[in-house]
Parts: sequence; structure tokens; C-alpha cells
Amino acid sequence: MNPITVINNLNGDPRIWMGRMFAHWRGDLTGGLTAAVVALPLALAFAVASGVDPKAGLYTAIVAGIIAAVFGGSPVQITGPTGAMAVILVGIVAKYGIEKVWIAGVMAGIIQVALGIAKLGRLVKFIPYPVTAGFTNGIAVIIFCGQLNNFFGLQLPRSDHFLPGLGQTVIHLEELNGAAIALATMVIAIKLFWARITTAIPGSLVGLVMATAIATFFHLEVPTIGSIPQSLPMPQFIPHWNDFGLIRELMNPALALAALGSIESLLSAVVADGMTVSEKHNSDRELIGQGLANIVVPFFGGIPATGAIARTAVNVRSGGKTRLSGVIHGVALAVIVLTLAPLAAQVPLAALAGILMVTSVRMIEWEAIGLLMRATYSDFSVMILTWMVTIFFDLVLAVEVGLIAAGALFIKRMSDLNLVKVPETEVFPPGVPLELTKQIAVYRVDGPVFFGAAERFVTFLRDEPEVKYLILRLRYVPNMDTTGLVALEDIYRDLKRHNCRLLLSGLQTEVQTLLERSGLLDKIGRENCFETTDAAICALNPDLGVCKGGVASNLRAEELVA
Repeated sequence: MNPITVINNLNGDPRIWMGRMFAHWRGDLTGGLTAAVVALPLALAFAVASGVDPKAGLYTAIVAGIIAAVFGGSPVQITGPTGAMAVILVGIVAKYGIEKVWIAGVMAGIIQVALGIAKLGRLVKFIPYPVTAGFTNGIAVIIFCGQLNNFFGLQLPRSDHFLPGLGQTVIHLEELNGAAIALATMVIAIKLFWARITTAIPGSLVGLVMATAIATFFHLEVPTIGSIPQSLPMPQFIPHWNDFGLIRELMNPALALAALGSIESLLSAVVADGMTVSEKHNSDRELIGQGLANIVVPFFGGIPATGAIARTAVNVRSGGKTRLSGVIHGVALAVIVLTLAPLAAQVPLAALAGILMVTSVRMIEWEAIGLLMRATYSDFSVMILTWMVTIFFDLVLAVEVGLIAAGALFIKRMSDLNLVKVPETEVFPPGVPLELTKQIAVYRVDGPVFFGAAERFVTFLRDEPEVKYLILRLRYVPNMDTTGLVALEDIYRDLKRHNCRLLLSGLQTEVQTLLERSGLLDKIGRENCFETTDAAICALNPDLGVCKGGVASNLRAEELVA
């Protein structure tokens, strides 16, 4: 099945959304043009931050922006170079070079299309919030520190990791350029305070124009972007694409680009859904659209792209409602390249550094940090762990470590929530002697999660040695996996070593079948399995008045056979 067929199946007849596009063309025109104005300085800045020519950022925003808008799953998503991608790309460019980045980009696009066809787009919803907040904050720190060279006007070789680069910056601080610092500071101030004057024109664009004009008029000796071709990107041949040894070498970078591109694009689409009442995004189709964009972009000299949250938000707030706004955004950038490329060559790198520094500070999720600090220390710890791994190692490892930590935390919490000691007043019927109640402990297990509970009973028996009988109420356990089965057997063995008898009540059919097939039921003993907790208690003392009517009935053997 080809991607076009898949797209049609995922999101309906193209004629329908084509009609929707032109029904909202005025809002889409305003949204697309505004997004293009915002995207222009960011495309240049993120290209520089990625270690590639600024023109690559413009070509990426044009080509990827149009392709992802047409084939993607979000009607208002704006695609282009982003800070998160820049963090990964700068290391890949430094290690492999731009030509190999193009190959890795194509591979990443193919992976994204495969993920979309396999309908795995919805999995991003299961990434815990502390993990996303952690790697977003880590990206912000890396972007900020990565722009210190341009802020100080230093022309140092680019490092494949920002920490060695930061060390080089500190060593060469005596070579700082005062004019570059002044321009960057001016751009930062404009970007911070321009919104108090007007929001019609982005502050980043105003700062960029003013810094360029001042540097040109006063002939300031500051590093600039350099020449940008005054032409549209043309298809080019990518060398070494058939070198299978190189493809194997680039598999890890490609997986990193695909993972990050998918996560960021889908998170951006979710944010866009919350800002608009129009059609919600289709996660699987969004992956296909982003993948197609990343497959095509390298052939035009661009770099891997993702959905951009800030530019998407600008598009929505400016009236964009359909994918036509994304197409207009790309076309508008193409027109800017054709008409204003010579002027862009004079843009100081310090001006781009100022824009990226403000952007990175705003990327830090200050509210999330406060929320997690007020909520639980465990979630806050997961965020800090992901944050630190992002900074000191790499982004993909950070997501992996964060997911593992969050998963372990989830297991621990579910074990605590699903295993509840039942108070004596809710368990024992009237007339049960006090001596017997002290010897019996009753725990209720809620839900299928059970495998994290085994260790708790070892501690429990150590703290309460007077308990001689443990009753597990399993009526609300619909099923049990092998891990849970092993945990139950461990509980049985620990209880047996402490001369404590295990009784089960309310076994469900699937759990009964599993215990029967595994042989654990015979170890525990059929005589220790009961229909109700009252029946189990009465079995321990049949002479109680409440048990005279035959309440203490074991589960019949035929009920325990599948």
C-alpha cells in the first residue's frame, strides 16, 4: 500500500479537506504570512545552531513546511527547523558532515513513515509529563549555552557536544567582541519588550532588522551569516546513499532524529488541538507527513525538521484554520528568499544568538517545575534526571532513562495502590475472639497489577510476627500474568518459612485457571481457597456462631478446573 493510499484512508477524501481549505482562505492567508515572518529569523538561527549554512534552514522551512502541511495529520501545524533538532544535529554534523546528515535525514523520514503506517502515532500520549518537561528543559539549556560563542563574537570551531564547546568559550573569553555583545543585548531587549509596543510585528524580526542595519551602517566588525543564494532550492544528488556500510553507521543517528522528530511533532500537534476548535490532528497521518518531509528535504539541501510549537501557535492565533496556512507559510518564505536574500547575508550572528537565547529561556517550563515540586518529589526527580541526562549525555538517552525511571515509579505506585490492608472492623464478623483477629491479616488486591507486591509481605511479616494467617482477597483481580504468578509463589514461600498460612478468596476464572495449570494451586492447597473472606475466616474457627450456617465453604474442585 503506498503512502498516498494510507493517507486517504487515515483522514478521508482529499476533496473534502481541499474544500475546507479554501472556505477559510482569509484566516489561512493571515496565519501563514504571520508564521512566515516569525519563521524567517528562527529558520536562520536554528540552522546556525545546527552547524550548517543558514540557507539550509530556509530551504528546510520552505520544502518541509509545504510537504508536511499537505500530507500531515494536523490542519494547522507549521513545520521547520527547531531547537530540539538543532541539539542533535550539531553533534551529527560535527562528527559526520552535512552530506551524511542528509542520508541520516532520509533514513529518519523512512522510519517515521513506517511508524505512521504501523499506526504507532498514539504512543506519544504515553510519554509521562515529567519526561517531556525534563528533555524540553534540557534542550533549552543546551541551546542557550550553544549560542554563547555568537553572543560574545567568538569564532571558534564547533564541538560535537556543548560541554567541551562551553569550556572553549570560557577559555577564550578574553577575545570577546564588544560590538557583538552590544548587538545581541539589543536584540534580547527588543524581543523581551517589543510586545508592549505592538504584537503585529514579531520582536525577533524587528531586532534582526535593527541589528543588521546598525552593523551595516557603522561597519561593525562582527561575524555575519554570509551569502545566501537568491534562488529557490533545486533537487540535488546525495552521494554515498548506496553505501550500506555507511547506512549501518548512520542507523543510530537516524533513529535519534526519527524519535525526536516524531515526539516533538506530535506534542506540537496536541498543543495545536488545545488552541483550536477545528479538526483535531491524526497522529498516524502526522508521522507520515513529517516522514515524507524529511525524506524530500535532504534532496534540496535542507536538514531534518519537526512540527514547531511556537510557529504553530502563531499560525492559530493569527487565524490559520486549515493546511492551506502551512502551504502559504512555505510559499511566503520562498518569496522572501527570492527578494531579500542579499540583505540576509549581512545579518550578524550575534543577533541570531540573542533571538535563540530568549527563545531557549522561554522554552524552560517554569510552571511545570513548580507544579512537579509541589506535587510529588518522585515526579520531580524523574524530571531532574531526564534534564541532567539531556545536558550531560544526549537527548535520546535522556528519553530512554526518563521512561525507565517513570515506568519503575509507575510500577511502585500501582503496587501501593492495588494492595490495601483491610481494616479489622470491615473484615471480622461479630463474635470473633480478639486473639484470632490479631493472628489474621486481610489484604485486598484491586486490579491486575500485582507483581510489585511480593516484597511488601516480607517486610510485613518481619514487623508483625504475631500474624499466622494471611488472606488475599482477589475478587477484583480479573487476570494475572506470569510475573504476578511468580510473585504470588514468592509470597507463599515466604509465608511458609515464617509459619504463616496463606488463604485466597474470590478467585476469578482466569486466575483460577492459571493457578491450576502452573501447579501453584496444589502447593497452596485447594482447602485454602474460598468463595468469600467470611468463609476463609470461619474455616479457621468453625465453632464461631456466625459460621454455624455453613458459611465456611471451600471452592469446589470442579470450579477450579478450566
